Amino acid sequence: MTAIEQTGMPPARAESRAWRKLKRSRSALAGLVIIAFFALLALAAPILPIPDPIATSWSAIRKAPSAAHWLGTDDLGRDILSRMIWGAQASLLAGIVSVAIAVVIGVPFGILAGYFGGWVDLVISRVTEALLAMPFLIMAIALAAFLGPSLSNAMIAIGLTAMPIFVRLTRGQVLAVKQEDYVEGARSVGLGHLDIMLRYILPNVTAPIIVQATLTVATAIIAEASLSFLGLGQQPPAASWGSMLNVAKNFLSQAPWMAMWPGAAIFLVVIGFNLLGDGLRDALDPREH
Repeated sequence: MTAIEQTGMPPARAESRAWRKLKRSRSALAGLVIIAFFALLALAAPILPIPDPIATSWSAIRKAPSAAHWLGTDDLGRDILSRMIWGAQASLLAGIVSVAIAVVIGVPFGILAGYFGGWVDLVISRVTEALLAMPFLIMAIALAAFLGPSLSNAMIAIGLTAMPIFVRLTRGQVLAVKQEDYVEGARSVGLGHLDIMLRYILPNVTAPIIVQATLTVATAIIAEASLSFLGLGQQPPAASWGSMLNVAKNFLSQAPWMAMWPGAAIFLVVIGFNLLGDGLRDALDPREH
């Protein structure tokens, strides 16, 4: 029996109420629309009628926005709109994959620490606290530099850096859930630890993990842009919003549009995930049901 069943509310009804509450949140829907827009652009990049993002043109260097190039061109004459669309792939992929790595590693450790307690909790908690004591971006930069400059290594570095957040969150949720009557009942009928953790603990700590994951995607996107800006993420000539900003910093007075568009894209996507995360937090809060 789960926490929802303890309250007498069928799971389908609880999900329906959460969805209705999410739809009533204008800010959450706005965030979802922003994310969906950039996601569709990224997915459709290979079939959109846009120029090659790495094709240079010496006759179109740093051209202002025009009918030929809607968002202008960069220092090598490459179309900024095309690079923005392809760069969305790198940024969104980095955000989602990085958080997936953090969740896959962090959640099991958090469940083990919260469920078993004792020396298991002591070891995992002390390591987690030590990792959380380090500044997020500094640790991501150090790991990315150690692994080597590439988008895949940047995603691994960001994922490992975000992992302690999910360990701590999951541990706290498990400490509360494992005291519930349905968990005690599962123990009393002789279910093993693994069955209890998978069937009774994990489903009841999923909601806050989903909320935290959504919010962490925004942080991961900023981190990927920072690493690419420093040359530790997506490598030229492949497009990335962070690497585009790195090039644009040298031409702020001559070609401000080179920095304006990737900066605006990062801002909008981060705002979108934060708005959606806040909406999910309200919709999945059991106290609101």
